[in-house]
Amino acid sequence: MRVWLITVGEPLPIDGNNDRPLRAGILANILVEGGHEVLWWTSSFDHVRKRQRCGTDTTKVLGDRYRITMLRANGYRNNISLARLLNHRGVAEKFRKYSATERKPDVILCSLPTLELSVEAVRYGKRNNVPVVIDIRDLWPDLIAELTPKWGQGAMKLLLAPMFNDVREACTEATAIFALTPEFLKWGLDYAGREVGSWDKVFPMGYTSLSPTRGEVEEATKGWRSVGVKKEDFNICYFGSIGHQSDIGTVINAARILIKGPRIFRFVICGSGDKLEYYKKKGMGCSNVLFPGWVNRTDIWSLMRISSMGLVAFVNKSNYTLNLPNKPIEYLSAGLPIVSSLSGVLARLLMENHCGVTYEEGRPDSLAAALMRLYDDRDALGDMSRNARSLYERSFVAERVYGEMIRHLCCIADEWNPRMIDDALET
Repeated sequence: MRVWLITVGEPLPIDGNNDRPLRAGILANILVEGGHEVLWWTSSFDHVRKRQRCGTDTTKVLGDRYRITMLRANGYRNNISLARLLNHRGVAEKFRKYSATERKPDVILCSLPTLELSVEAVRYGKRNNVPVVIDIRDLWPDLIAELTPKWGQGAMKLLLAPMFNDVREACTEATAIFALTPEFLKWGLDYAGREVGSWDKVFPMGYTSLSPTRGEVEEATKGWRSVGVKKEDFNICYFGSIGHQSDIGTVINAARILIKGPRIFRFVICGSGDKLEYYKKKGMGCSNVLFPGWVNRTDIWSLMRISSMGLVAFVNKSNYTLNLPNKPIEYLSAGLPIVSSLSGVLARLLMENHCGVTYEEGRPDSLAAALMRLYDDRDALGDMSRNARSLYERSFVAERVYGEMIRHLCCIADEWNPRMIDDALET
């Protein structure tokens, strides 16, 4: 089966930064290992490090059945900015141009966002009789409107009207909709104006828990110890974006409460984003909060195994309360109990599986109290750890999640075009 993956914002295997692969990257690897052919369309701009990967439109060949095409567009410094929207439009225009020169795929899987690429993908599918699946990863443009102060949301929705039209077109014209949660799927179907169909399906984030080498782990552990992160302390780790959607201010204020007591807590906030420098300044003088910046997969693997809990600190907007982000699943893979600010999907998961706790967003006393309770009750913490790992093995192993996604894509492609080889479904 010939598959086009259309996803921007993820690390690429050619980046050379020892980053962990995310949804599209893992899926591409499993597809290629299963004998399928993959063309991954993405941006030349590295969303995480805010730098260009190349000076022009470039295709990298990773093997007989795997290519990555990076489409050159402008860069941007802030995740919520006009420059980012121009980048999305520029990448979409390049896709429209170059997709016409490529051999037609059997199926297209396009991540939403971006809206512009999603619209171009469904238009390509309509012109060329190719099934297009929209994979809903974030609730754009609803998220942008929600992050606007209440007094300005009406005006913002008017400004975003073209984007609302884009999401409506993408979801309406898609052959099928995939989503991370049932709530995300309903959001897409509401925009499409239809009920769920046999091709629509929920696929959560999957995670591959591959161990680094012993030498790599020892080196990473030594590095963490050199900056004061020791296994014998109660470490709470965080990985991800540090931006307007983060609840890091509450974390810093909780750390100030906890530092006054006899227990040793340490918050290790890894990642980058629009508000990193703001929070670093806010945390100055708070010795139990560390901002190491962006870290690679070995550092992540090592830190999770010398930590007591994994932190999910976001504002309670629908993009997060209706979602099950990648970070909690990463923590579960290491058997880390989770402490989270989110109500909704994640809160229910933690409660039903007894693998974490939820604190009140914006309430540092709530976060501090939750951590002190578990510090003092190591039996409960141990039970949560075992439950976390068990939940990961049942529901979020990448090879199982994305293997099922590939089988479903094969079904869609085969029913759309019966010339597909029968044994594709066996991969």
